Amino acid sequence: MIEESVIDQFDAKSFLKQLTTRPGVYQMYDSQEKLLYIGKAKNLKNRVSSYFRATGLHIKTAALVAKIADVQITVTNSETEALLLEQNLIKQYRPPYNILLRDDKSYPYIFISDKDSYPAVRFSRGSKRKTGRYFGPFPSGGAVRDSLNLLQKIFRIRQCDDSFFKNRSRPCLQHQIKRCTAPCVKLISHEDYQDDIRHAAMFLEGKNSAVMDEVASNMEKASSDLNFEHAAIYRDQLISLQKVQEQQYVSGMQGDADVIACAIKPGGVCVHMLFVRGGRIIGSKAYHPKVSIEESEAEILSAFIAQWYLSGQRDIPAYVITSTGLDDKDCIEEALAEARSKKVTLTDTVRGERAGWQKLAYTNAEQQLNSYLANKKNIYKRYLELQELLGLDEIPKRLECFDISHSSGEATVASCVVFDRNGPLKSDYRHFNIEGITPGDDYAAMHQALQRRYTRLKKGEGKLPDVLIIDGGKGQVTQAMEVLDELEISEVLVIGIAKGPTRKAGFEVLVSGDTGDETVLESDSAALHLMQHIRDEAHRFAITGHRARRGKARKRSVLEDVPGVGPKRRRELLRHFGGIQEVERASIEEIAKVSTISQTIAEDIYAALHPDV
Repeated sequence: MIEESVIDQFDAKSFLKQLTTRPGVYQMYDSQEKLLYIGKAKNLKNRVSSYFRATGLHIKTAALVAKIADVQITVTNSETEALLLEQNLIKQYRPPYNILLRDDKSYPYIFISDKDSYPAVRFSRGSKRKTGRYFGPFPSGGAVRDSLNLLQKIFRIRQCDDSFFKNRSRPCLQHQIKRCTAPCVKLISHEDYQDDIRHAAMFLEGKNSAVMDEVASNMEKASSDLNFEHAAIYRDQLISLQKVQEQQYVSGMQGDADVIACAIKPGGVCVHMLFVRGGRIIGSKAYHPKVSIEESEAEILSAFIAQWYLSGQRDIPAYVITSTGLDDKDCIEEALAEARSKKVTLTDTVRGERAGWQKLAYTNAEQQLNSYLANKKNIYKRYLELQELLGLDEIPKRLECFDISHSSGEATVASCVVFDRNGPLKSDYRHFNIEGITPGDDYAAMHQALQRRYTRLKKGEGKLPDVLIIDGGKGQVTQAMEVLDELEISEVLVIGIAKGPTRKAGFEVLVSGDTGDETVLESDSAALHLMQHIRDEAHRFAITGHRARRGKARKRSVLEDVPGVGPKRRRELLRHFGGIQEVERASIEEIAKVSTISQTIAEDIYAALHPDV
């Protein structure tokens, strides 16, 4: 049995199991909710896990870990966004374990003067006193210098000091190595040079894809000529160009907004807020209100917004963005405007940068809810109620759940997921490729999967579960009972979980394998939430296995399974990014920058390449 003293401690093991591998920022708090440390990561799971390893921690890091009582996560679209958000938060909160490790330098920019006949493209940091255009901010000075070097190669724009420029009588070395067009000695006309400046500015704004098309064409030509060394150089340039124009959702140029998203799963709700000021995300916070599972996302958000803002103790921004539309939007909007004494826009229909904030808020809500549900204290409560529901003498130690997935009978795969008292035990998950049955016969597929699984367990090749859960009704449960009877296994309890008449979460019907009796539990039952959790995980794992098998059988690219992505769009994607690996690393917004790819198709491509996200 789990001791209460253990339950009250920070459960690093369960937290890390559910942690995403996406980039983001992590904030560590002590038992008094005091912020200890802020960090960023390219892979949150790997980075945060490093703090909780058994050996090899620095003395200062070990002291930090000893104080951790909670870790809050904010997922971002890229490592660059994570770094910018990390800097925003450090400058605002100055946590004790960051002060000695971070400086307070302002963000670096790329600056182009608008008063010079032949302006230079330069590095800039600090106040924006000079007249001209600023592009950025960039995450580091090194990133700006790399970008300037790249722009110099492509556009051949000068970067020298004005005094050097005005006193030249012949071209310098930069012109000889083809990095400058030598405007100092008028080897380029004023009009042509201004065109180069305009193209560079358009590229930095992300409005021009002509340069990337040219580099992609050069890469393809070099590859066709078997000049692979040059092709690799062009490929690296193409990747660098993507990084230069990467859209920064955490550091825009204007706008104040609170972005509120709600995620709902059996057993919990998470409302996640992103606070945007001056176009930058300056922080985030997650809340887990106690609500009935029948309440919709819109109902929860309406109640939350009213309680959050109308208490009179919090600032109300000009924009409040929600993850879904609210039925009482007009009423809430009017109340917020009255409390603020200024107009307030409450909306869920947003585009561009605000749509990016909205997606980030919802992603974070899902991630925080997964971590909350994986908390050992919540899992222990669910197992206690399941023990009581099933009339067991002790808390079950091991649960197994089966599900079937196929496409009109093609590439049928069965999944087996395993839960122990700590939640999902992914090392024991199994896929079963189903063969020799009538396509689409789910009963036969379930029978074959169970027979293969429990024949091995009967031989001692694994552990028998205390409870076997079947995703389905009486027909699927009957298959499970037949297999167990054939193998003379009597110590496993069988339960089916089937969708009720409404087919909505919270109204499932439980089917007893022994008697065939049906039971409908209350929607807030912790035992039901546990059954829903393992059922949903079995469903997800079955779909993942099915897609992998189908793709392998067809010997097709994953992109070929995306509706609307034909040969031309696949070719443009690979030309734009330089290879499938870079497409997989790209965010939805970056994919949508390809000229033939719409936002909707970009979302479909991202989902196909990241089935577990």
